[in-house]
Amino acid sequence: MRSMKTWLLGSAAALATVGAAQAADLAAKKAVPVEFVRVCSAYGAGFFYIPGTDTCLRLSGRARFEGGYQTSYARTNGNGDTAGYRGLARINLDARTQTGYGTLRAFLRVEVASRTGGPYAGGTSGTQQRIGNAFAALGPDQFGRAQTYVNADKAFVQFAGLTAGRASSFFDFYAHDFEFTGATGGSDVASTNLFAYTATLGNGFSATLSVEDPTARRSAIYSPVAPSATVANGAISSFGVTNIQAPIITTVNGVVGSTSVDVIQRNRMPDFVGVLRYDAAWGSAQVSAASHELNVGNLALTTPLNAVAPARPSNEYGYAVQGGIKVNLPMIAAGDALYLQGAYGSGAQMYTGYCAYSGCYNQTAATIQGQKFSQFFNDATVNPFTGRLEKSESFTVAAAYLHYWAPEWRSAVFGSYGEMSYSANARNAQGLAYAQLGSPAGYGGNAVGAPGTRFFQLSQALRDTYQFTAGANIIWSPVKDLDIGVEGFYTQLGVKSGRVIDIDKDPTAYARVGAINAGGSVRTTSADSVQQIRLRVQRDF
Repeated sequence: MRSMKTWLLGSAAALATVGAAQAADLAAKKAVPVEFVRVCSAYGAGFFYIPGTDTCLRLSGRARFEGGYQTSYARTNGNGDTAGYRGLARINLDARTQTGYGTLRAFLRVEVASRTGGPYAGGTSGTQQRIGNAFAALGPDQFGRAQTYVNADKAFVQFAGLTAGRASSFFDFYAHDFEFTGATGGSDVASTNLFAYTATLGNGFSATLSVEDPTARRSAIYSPVAPSATVANGAISSFGVTNIQAPIITTVNGVVGSTSVDVIQRNRMPDFVGVLRYDAAWGSAQVSAASHELNVGNLALTTPLNAVAPARPSNEYGYAVQGGIKVNLPMIAAGDALYLQGAYGSGAQMYTGYCAYSGCYNQTAATIQGQKFSQFFNDATVNPFTGRLEKSESFTVAAAYLHYWAPEWRSAVFGSYGEMSYSANARNAQGLAYAQLGSPAGYGGNAVGAPGTRFFQLSQALRDTYQFTAGANIIWSPVKDLDIGVEGFYTQLGVKSGRVIDIDKDPTAYARVGAINAGGSVRTTSADSVQQIRLRVQRDF
């Protein structure tokens, strides 16, 4: 027993010695370093260092719900939608690194949204679908009423005064800052591809020269021919079109005929934008100018070799200028501000934003169900006798005021007025071509009519028009970064002089040209209007 006890005690001592040695070995090994995320205070709240780098990153985003109602005047041709809904997700990434040349910044913003309801009611968007940002559902109850919206809204690099990538156009100033819907007239291209340099001049002044993608600024060259579309449904028109024809008058052995030119514009020269800006404690002011190339294709290959025809239309350059001022009004209430802005364009309608409410990227857009007539948003027409591009003119003026009733309650009032005009020669030339071609049946609502006739006086095509918008909203922010608000606005559009055919009350009028010219009855109008109300719930983080 004594021997057994001695053996057990010896074994325990040996094990203890081995365990202690192993523990000493473990303690001698270096622990894997743990790198904690560090706060970066150099660029404001929310930034942290990316582990292992000297780059600071801020992650932020937005979740939004919207519901809208818009008046409807017709339930024919698949219309009748009065409600629209949208759920939107936004993710922002802002990465910044301090260098010997200043701050190197990369900013990314991606937006994805599900939108339902007719385009008239502010649900789906023909404008966004035309430029590939929205993708339509195909079900019989969904096509034209359900969309997924996917947009690389921002993706730019800033370094030593350079900005390169996808960003807001430097031409823009007010850009609907205080509005939900963006219904007022004014330039607002939030996403375009550009390469720009900004020079800081001192004392609050800066100057920018920006080379920008012209695609986001294209308004169609006028075509009297309604193009056939790969996909078409009611107000959603002209998708998938690869060729749009405008007539050119020819003479073959003394006989008047016609050929055509494709007026879809090609990407050739970029737009050049110049900006002078001033920022101070009282607010900011900006003057912008832009050039914009207009071009078309060659004459049709089917033009007879012995035909006497104008040369291919040569390129023209449109231009736009804009001035704006923002005044901070803390003497009224903290956060109060007033915007005033005006823009003029020749052959550059998108720069004045005249199409902001009705919809861009098509020569006409019907935004009101049962719309009485269509406005035309063409940057130019091709003179069918000379082949020259004849530019349109447009202007808009806008004002918006934001007022804080209390820290958690604010509201804005806003309004705009604009006009778009075509030269008398442009409309007359299209009318003469219409007459010489024998009143082509394929022209439909795009027909100008023969000068001197009653139909010419009443046609909606290439008419000088105006647009007026006024609205207001109120927003409650019960906690930081949460907005619950409602907005309503009224828009009126009309012809500057005379009357036009009312295509809502007289939808077959354009098929009765001869009867109208002979004095037959036709319903007419001079203006149209619409009201919309919109609810928004939004959380930013």
